[in-house]
Amino acid sequence: MKMHHRDTESTEMELNRITEQIIGAAIEVHKVLGPGLLESAYEECLCRELNLRDIPFERQKPLAVEYKGCKLDCGYRLDLLVAEAVVVEIKACQAIEPIHEAQLLTYLKLGRWKIGLLINFNVPVLKEGIRRRIL
Repeated sequence: MKMHHRDTESTEMELNRITEQIIGAAIEVHKVLGPGLLESAYEECLCRELNLRDIPFERQKPLAVEYKGCKLDCGYRLDLLVAEAVVVEIKACQAIEPIHEAQLLTYLKLGRWKIGLLINFNVPVLKEGIRRRIL
């Protein structure tokens, strides 16, 4: 079945809306907590904020690696999969490294998702810690 241009456009608009909601929730968490905590604390609080905003998500979602026609459980977990469409990887590090971005793109490829957010909470202004990647 071929997708029409309008279908693609509405899907993109929906993905943009979801990513904006996630970023809004993350900004709220960062505003309340500030930088300097563990990744697990930010993940916990972001989940709470998404719940408060009625945004559906799965936490620590297993991700199989497909190798030569076989799906293998290699122990990979997505931090969050929001609305079954947006992969969110949470960091609390000095800076986002190229390896973090490569990891996100690999997760998108493996799960066949289109869009992902890499959010580093260990920054003075959260907007500086957000990377949005499209596959």
